[in-house]
Amino acid sequence: MASEYVGKVFPPLQADVEKWQLRFFAKAVGESNPIYFDEVAAQAEGHKSILAPPTYVLTLSIAEPDPFQKYRELGINPEQMLHAQQKFEYFSPIYAGDKITFTSRIVDFIERRKGAIKFLIEETDAVNQEGVMTTRFRKTVVIKGNGLNDTATEGKETAT
Repeated sequence: MASEYVGKVFPPLQADVEKWQLRFFAKAVGESNPIYFDEVAAQAEGHKSILAPPTYVLTLSIAEPDPFQKYRELGINPEQMLHAQQKFEYFSPIYAGDKITFTSRIVDFIERRKGAIKFLIEETDAVNQEGVMTTRFRKTVVIKGNGLNDTATEGKETAT
């Protein structure tokens, strides 16, 4: 699996940014700045609408009926997945009313301990309705033990 899925691009996902979701997320992460809750306060600070808190983009990127389906299609058992790391690059703000398109791809797949532990590295670009890149984020997922179907790893070499 290591080399055959590196470069795999998943179908794009589009999601709408809604005010209530931004307010709910901001409250959940303990944000208190009014630019994340109040339209007037956000506009007074030069924003076009309520601003999305920085890591909200990750939550929005899994706004689909089954965010694990793409992994199942690769032969990965989601019950054996563990989110290990997340890195963000910010380019432009995300606001209430935006429509964000997410395009994700696998950029690396590493096997350790004779395949007992696998690391899938996925990179996602988030672009708004105007074609402006807002965010790029990279997540590392650990796949434990037999987290891959036998057919996904059959005949593949592993690094130690």
